[in-house]
Amino acid sequence: MTRSSCPLPLLIHPQVDDRQHLRTRYRLTLAGVRCLLIVGFVTLLPSLAGAEDQTSPMLLADVVAQRAEQLAAIDSDEKAMTLFTTTVGPALGLKDAAGALGATRLPSKIVKELRLAELSESVSELMGALAAWQLAESVGRDAHSSSTAGSLPAARQDWLQRRSRSASLSDVFRPSQENQAIGTGTSEKRSDQHNTELLLVAQRTAFEASRQATKAWWDIHEWKDRIRQAKGLARLCGTWQWTIHNHQNHGEQKAVVMFPPAGHTSANAATPAETIVLGDAIYLRWEQNGRIQEDSLLFIKDDAKIEGSFVNNTGGWGPITGKRTAACQP
Repeated sequence: MTRSSCPLPLLIHPQVDDRQHLRTRYRLTLAGVRCLLIVGFVTLLPSLAGAEDQTSPMLLADVVAQRAEQLAAIDSDEKAMTLFTTTVGPALGLKDAAGALGATRLPSKIVKELRLAELSESVSELMGALAAWQLAESVGRDAHSSSTAGSLPAARQDWLQRRSRSASLSDVFRPSQENQAIGTGTSEKRSDQHNTELLLVAQRTAFEASRQATKAWWDIHEWKDRIRQAKGLARLCGTWQWTIHNHQNHGEQKAVVMFPPAGHTSANAATPAETIVLGDAIYLRWEQNGRIQEDSLLFIKDDAKIEGSFVNNTGGWGPITGKRTAACQP
């Protein structure tokens, strides 16, 4: 994408009051917002154009089938993490996460910046879900033998129940163990009833585990984006003096805009409904009492100033300039 392919986000005051002309300008501005974000995204985040963009959660089922024996051997967080960093992570297109967690002797500052504790928790959720999924499928295949779940070592059962969030996982163990206790002296009808019940709970557990694994996969896949967004919000954090010129009524307004640190809110300041910061590009969406405004901005002068434009759903549009007046404070 070249500069000439992007519509300018800053607008020129029309000489005539024409509704169609304003609608054209509105579309031009929105296109400029999108293009600005795309340019920042492609320029500053080239790694996202790599192999991970070609992957999807559809690979989860393949991993459960192809790595069944390895998943069946997990009975601790350490084994789960080792399997993820060496095999499962790369197979699922999560090489960056696997590499970060597999690295040794990282400085504490880097560990904090990369949010490895948060990433590690997501990986534990993923591996617990995959292991529960594999178990449920094996129980479903071997329902008539009724031995798969009941014969699990205690350490593996404890780890699965601790790490898997499947509400029906305990039901997989219960009917299997009951069926084993029945023995050969029970009628075939009674055994078939237990086999049917076991098959149903195994299918339900596999479904729940697949949903959990998909959610965890997305959490890990978007890990780098969360880091970038956090860095962008940290740059935006602080107090700004904005000057807004509305070409609709030729009015100029000055406003104090405050952006608190991540995790904090300000009772005295309006908060954007959506905030995206990619590199130097800033997109803000404001919603209040049916009024919607979108701002397309850029950091300039070492983050001391911002410039850009706005457009809203009442026909207003025009430039925004701002300067930082106070540093980031809780």
